Amino acid sequence: MDISVVIINYNTRALTLACIQSLFTHTTGLRWEVILVDNASTECNPTVFQEAFPSIRLVRSKTNTGFAGGNNLGLQYTSGRYILLLNSDIELKDNALLKAFQFMEMKPRAGVCTIRLLFPDGRHQSVAQRFPSIKYKLVELLRIQKILGKRRGGRLLLGSFFDHNETVMADWVWGAFFMFRRCMLEALTGRELNDEYFMYGEDMQWCFDFRKMGWKVWYLASTEAIHYMGGSAADKNFHMKTSFSLFMKKNYSHTRQIIISFLDACLKR
Repeated sequence: MDISVVIINYNTRALTLACIQSLFTHTTGLRWEVILVDNASTECNPTVFQEAFPSIRLVRSKTNTGFAGGNNLGLQYTSGRYILLLNSDIELKDNALLKAFQFMEMKPRAGVCTIRLLFPDGRHQSVAQRFPSIKYKLVELLRIQKILGKRRGGRLLLGSFFDHNETVMADWVWGAFFMFRRCMLEALTGRELNDEYFMYGEDMQWCFDFRKMGWKVWYLASTEAIHYMGGSAADKNFHMKTSFSLFMKKNYSHTRQIIISFLDACLKR
């Protein structure tokens, strides 16, 4: 199997059906499979997905284990050389799986790849990001990106400063379309992704862990998908703040945390 696609469903029946349909509509030239994890949904009987798409593998979780926990459950049933974690609120517009697969095949040290994600109205989403950093906070605070110009400054800071029109290496990328190599799991504790984060922040941690192992993280601009966002999100602000705090405590010294927090406060003035 070339690619195993893991999708988490939590009360997103219509979005999940559309997501899977877009995979079958656009994906060719690969051997691929879909593992759908139902995270204890209450909206409908999850058998509706297998009835609509008999070839997928349906995995039922007795409890809602969050995005990371659900994906780790799904990973147990995968057989592909590459694994794609795909949000249920994404619809492919072209053969994104093949293009991402071919890109990673050409780059032996590419460990993670994501693609251009768009809102339904066509605006891009800021999927390519930098880790929290004193350096980048100072660049932004001193407006150095403006001196460098829009293109160079955007490539330096990424996130909302970057127009996402060209392929670049990033520090981390969103987990909405998150393709990585199966072999990378072998070096992780328990051969699974960090699942301390219930929702949000896990993608940043995964990229942090993979980069420490020497792998590169890429944003691929040549293929795109619609990302509706928020299809299964609840208490988003609370989860984002909690996850960011956990990420900082796990990966940064107390001094760096204080300095970055201070610079953030300066930027918000």
